[in-house]
Amino acid sequence: QVQLVESGGGLVQPGESLSLSCTASGSIFGIYAMGWYRQAPGKQRELVATISAAGTTNYADSVKGRFTISRDRNKNTVYLQMNSLKPEDTAVYYCNRNQNTGALWSWGQGTQVTVSS
Repeated sequence: QVQLVESGGGLVQPGESLSLSCTASGSIFGIYAMGWYRQAPGKQRELVATISAAGTTNYADSVKGRFTISRDRNKNTVYLQMNSLKPEDTAVYYCNRNQNTGALWSWGQGTQVTVSS
């Protein structure tokens, strides 16, 4: 069973940046397409960025141009660089497999991102 551990969240002001990390246990991590998801209070969890095993990336319109997903297979880690943060980016952020390509693993604890002045 793959275990996911997210980190890097925090409280920032609008316009600032944060970098999130997600480390996965298991040496097979590198063959899967991965994604970053977020869930705001009272809303459903949404997929905001994906990266294929080959490194192809895709983004939700709401974060396109501001967020960048990347991965380091040697470290079993997926990253999410978030720039120009907005209050509407406030949510708990999670990583997991790309739900469009296969069954999800168990969710980690997530990392809270709060954007507020």
